[in-house]
Amino acid sequence: MSYRIEQDSMGEIQVPMAALWGAQTERSRQNFNIGIEKMPAALIQALALVKKNAAKANEATGKLDSTISKAIQNAADKIINGTVNDHFPLSLWQTGSGTQTNMNVNEVIAHLAADSGVTVHPNDHVNMSQSSNDVFPTAIHVAAVQLIEQHLFPVLKQMIQTLKKLETENKTIIKIGRTHLQDATPVTFAQEISGWRSGLEHSYQMIELTLSELRQLAFGGTAVGTGLNASKEYIDLFFSSLNEETKNQFSEDPNKFHGLASKDGIVFTSGALKALAANVMKMANDIRWMASGPRSGLGEITIPANEPGSSIMPGKINPTQCEALTMIAIQVMGNDTTIGIGASQGNFELNVYMPVMAYNLIQSIELLTDGLRSFDQNCLIGIKADQERMTQYVEQSLMLVTALNPHIGYDKGAKIAKKAFIENTTLKQAALTLGFVTEKEYDSWVKPEQMLGQ
Repeated sequence: MSYRIEQDSMGEIQVPMAALWGAQTERSRQNFNIGIEKMPAALIQALALVKKNAAKANEATGKLDSTISKAIQNAADKIINGTVNDHFPLSLWQTGSGTQTNMNVNEVIAHLAADSGVTVHPNDHVNMSQSSNDVFPTAIHVAAVQLIEQHLFPVLKQMIQTLKKLETENKTIIKIGRTHLQDATPVTFAQEISGWRSGLEHSYQMIELTLSELRQLAFGGTAVGTGLNASKEYIDLFFSSLNEETKNQFSEDPNKFHGLASKDGIVFTSGALKALAANVMKMANDIRWMASGPRSGLGEITIPANEPGSSIMPGKINPTQCEALTMIAIQVMGNDTTIGIGASQGNFELNVYMPVMAYNLIQSIELLTDGLRSFDQNCLIGIKADQERMTQYVEQSLMLVTALNPHIGYDKGAKIAKKAFIENTTLKQAALTLGFVTEKEYDSWVKPEQMLGQ
């Protein structure tokens, strides 16, 4: 491999000839050869977006030459568009402020500008009026908001529509309800599905609520929150430019000391993502329980047969989409734990756990987005009720006796259920044998279709 010599404040260092990064990136690449996790592309693109709009603001205040500003903006666009993704090689496991990744972006922008014939300094120009300490948390928030609004929310909306369609298709099908994994009173399959749908709607609302916190950015706080080297005019122009480009409503964190050192906005959003993970895990588990069998399980529904389920058992079909989604759910829950611990570790004017929090937050959003899309397309839309099996379970259920409670009392109802279970007879036979009701009364009072609520 051929090399060129790059120089920074610590001296000279060899950098691969084809690399767009510079000396500071190379030092980090060599000193933190840890793991396989890299900074997420969404975070790199958000950093480039910050650099682009900071250049516009610096130009507008007269601090930055227009030629240099345009070169920075054009270079940033190449990063935002994903055309130079191979030039961000740094490990996630680096400085906790994200400084080295900030400089990686600065250096790539400077080298891209140089390729266009404009000399740009990564610190003096690209990083003008900024610090890693304010732009890195800003980029985390921007990346998360954009991923949620542009990717996760559309998938959630589509899943909710799929569930509404399933509710309509199954509104007349009565099945046995279950609590504690034991038989309970009847429900319609549509009512059961409505619980899944409502869970997604609540999760959507909770995540949306957290975005008001994520839209508050630490930008302008620079190194410690005082805003050294960043004028009020520059900050205002930055937000105006950023919001125009993103069609969003980002704003200054009113307390930059909080913005740099506290990460409660990230915790808030991660918690809502965990709530979504809990809801979808419940839904996926319900579906695989009901699809269990097909002959020795519940077998109340069928799900799409997407691929062979076993390397040894011919014809076996497994609930693989449910399994993938539930694995994603527990990963999101684990990510949330890491984020919560990381956010608790701010010291004085800075939190230095930001890279791992950024990685986990972005991974949670992206995993949920991809996992829910896959689940919707490859499982949810193909669910079919086995009405005959559902009816059979309802007719066999001992918990229909609950309908007799208002007429004969709980204790007599319990005796009927126990007798039917022990003697393996129907509830009706047990009730008549015990003499607690007449046949006419039983037939009038025990009607599953009248036990479904409103």
